[in-house]
Amino acid sequence: MTEMVYGAVPLRSGDAVLPRWWRTIDKWTMSCILLLFGIGLLLGLASSPPLASRNGLDPFYYVSRQAFFGGVAIAVMLFISMLPPQVVRRLAVLGFLAAFVALMGLPFFGTDFGKGALRWYSLGFVSVQPSEFLKPGFVVVAAWLMAGGQEIGGPPGKTYSFALTVVIVSFLALQPDFGQAALVLFAWGVMYFVAGAPMTLLVFLAGAVVLVGSFAYANSEHFARRIDGFLSPDVDPTTQLGYATNAIREGGFFGVGVGEGQVKWSLPDAHTDFIIAVAAEEYGLVCVLVVIALYAIVVVRSLVRLMKERDTFIRLAGTGLACAFGVQAMINMGVAVRLLPAKGMTLPFVSYGGSSLIAGGIAVGMLLAFTRTRPQGEIGDILLRRGR
Repeated sequence: MTEMVYGAVPLRSGDAVLPRWWRTIDKWTMSCILLLFGIGLLLGLASSPPLASRNGLDPFYYVSRQAFFGGVAIAVMLFISMLPPQVVRRLAVLGFLAAFVALMGLPFFGTDFGKGALRWYSLGFVSVQPSEFLKPGFVVVAAWLMAGGQEIGGPPGKTYSFALTVVIVSFLALQPDFGQAALVLFAWGVMYFVAGAPMTLLVFLAGAVVLVGSFAYANSEHFARRIDGFLSPDVDPTTQLGYATNAIREGGFFGVGVGEGQVKWSLPDAHTDFIIAVAAEEYGLVCVLVVIALYAIVVVRSLVRLMKERDTFIRLAGTGLACAFGVQAMINMGVAVRLLPAKGMTLPFVSYGGSSLIAGGIAVGMLLAFTRTRPQGEIGDILLRRGR
């Protein structure tokens, strides 16, 4: 009865870790992630050789690095997905603290690589973006605080999580990195809503976001330039948005053909922020729809499985991770088709980038760990507790 209602898979005594993991993992989500990574490598082969040539590197330099970092990300994802939720929470807290300290050190030791935003640490052979690793840890910590606040005699977890969110968003806005700040705020808002936040408070917070955005527009040249470019009725064909828009238009339904696209020769970020434009030009709308469907399957499957979860912390953390994953993909593709202002945000598991790939592996590994089917107790016990 329990399995019919909740989809739980009872544990078998003496079960080995791998067989138990294989029975309880969401194979659809894991398969979609692997397909996204494969598509990312395919698009990397198409988009990165021109950039490597301009930089005097081996034609497949960026593809080989993407394969390496992606392999690490997949390994990390699988390892974390095998851990119990309590262990994931402990590791997430430690990871969050380390990423938060690194975020605070960016004004003193970080670099902007000429992009106008102080977001990275340059280690010579590799660069690290702390905000990418901060997101999954933050979601788990905020969910833990909110869940603790719902216990009898628990701390004011929602208030603590809100204060933590304000601090993190402030640090991100100072870089400036308004895209990551908006994503962190969105993830917290989703978890807060699921935890039972009143609608009046959410409306108030939405108004506060508008006021802060207006202030940023008036005082940040970086932010104002991107908003003005987005609102302008005409797109400069020599800008990244102009190249991306033209590439998507030229691709049509089936694309211009493998290797025949031209946007990769003009876009400096064709292999990262605007990789969906390369997909649209060479493989057409069909490829873009496949990518969108894969992201949608991951989010919807995860949320459906989390609806059956009765542990408050797991439900909140999983919801925050799934929604942040989906919205990041939506923002990246929305920028490419000019539905959103430029954010400098990668497409999870598809775009090139060591930090984004490994951080994505950590986040999805946590999501897979939280969405594994597990015994939920007898249905009669639940009905008795509700009747008391």
